[in-house]
Amino acid sequence: MAWRCPHRQSLPLPVVSHPSLEYSSLILVRCYTEHEMRPPCEIVIKYVLPAFRCSVARSLVQEYGFTQVKTATALGTTQAAVSYYLGERRGSRIRGFEENELVRAAAFDVAKGLATGQLKSVDATAKFCQLCSKLRSTDAFCQFHKSVEAVDAECNFCMMAGC
Repeated sequence: MAWRCPHRQSLPLPVVSHPSLEYSSLILVRCYTEHEMRPPCEIVIKYVLPAFRCSVARSLVQEYGFTQVKTATALGTTQAAVSYYLGERRGSRIRGFEENELVRAAAFDVAKGLATGQLKSVDATAKFCQLCSKLRSTDAFCQFHKSVEAVDAECNFCMMAGC
């Protein structure tokens, strides 16, 4: 049985009988193995998560008067990481995500929730996961993925449901 990956190449479908392996995971494994591309989740962790944390840290310190240590505790990171975020020592690609409206809105909500005690860190993580889903459904994210990876122009893996 042949399987057609998003990159339009027919590949043999591996026989896998593990019940927890979903269809989208199977596609991801094949695309990653055959094309050595980073999956969208890796792009999110490398570029979007630091931008999100930077925005939240900046809000907590500038708008809510948190110290770097208190901010680090709220974010579940170190004071050194918060210092790095606040020092704006970021690449242009990460700064681009800091300016994204979806990222800014989510960061504002999380900072406000953490500052007022209405959010716990697990809730902040859930908000980030929601942000990730929203971002990945946009063409802008897909274009960014293509700009940092050698991805086929017709690939739409970022926008696949369940990925």
